Amino acid sequence: MGLPSFSLRSLPLAATTAAAALVMVCASPGVAQQMDASQVRAANLARMEAERINGGLSRYTTAACMHQRGGGDCMIQRTDQGYLFEFLGGVPGWQTMNKPATIQTTILISPDGRDIRQVDYNGTPR
Repeated sequence: MGLPSFSLRSLPLAATTAAAALVMVCASPGVAQQMDASQVRAANLARMEAERINGGLSRYTTAACMHQRGGGDCMIQRTDQGYLFEFLGGVPGWQTMNKPATIQTTILISPDGRDIRQVDYNGTPR
């Protein structure tokens, strides 16, 4: 048995087919999860507040989960009080360089995602 033959002419067709399949999978109900705009706003506000109180982006960056839509796994609780986020942070590049986090932040954002309710903790990782 030989390998299937490909030519440069068939490459665009293969790429288009693969892209179409990916769109169909991502559009399926099991993959495309609905998320409130308030959660997305809350995650952005929590991340920006942590960056601000820890010296700005030249000195600090949050864990990768805070760069996922809605805060990913960093959003640990949603109640009538708002969105509670808990995440690590450190010097820029700390995660990619496999360095330990230097700061842990727990922050509560209002239910509409527009206001900081409280920074519960911002200090040495516990």
